Amino acid sequence: MKDELFNELVASVREGGRILRGKEKPSRTFVIKTPNVKKIRKNYKLTQTEFAALMGISVKTLQNWEQGRREPEGAARVLLQVAAIHPDLIWDVVQVKSAAA
Repeated sequence: MKDELFNELVASVREGGRILRGKEKPSRTFVIKTPNVKKIRKNYKLTQTEFAALMGISVKTLQNWEQGRREPEGAARVLLQVAAIHPDLIWDVVQVKSAAA
C-alpha cells in the first residue's frame, strides 16, 4: 500500500474514533424514516391478509409493524418505501409473478 493511501486510511480511522467519542461531528448523517405501514396498506385498499400476501410477509409481522411493536428493517423497509411511492410498480411485479406461475 502506498504511503499516501495508508496515511489517508489512518486519518479516516482516527476521525471515526473522534466521531464515536463525540469529540467531532460527522460530515453528514442519514435519517431514514420508518414508513407508515398502515397508511401504505390503506392506500392499496387491501385487508391486512391481502397486503401481507402482496408483500410476502406474515400477517403477524404486518400487525406488529402497524401497531408499532416492531419496525420494518432492511429490504422490507425499502420495499415498503417503493410500495408507497410507486404502487403501480408493485402491482406490475405481482402480476408478472402470478402470470409466470
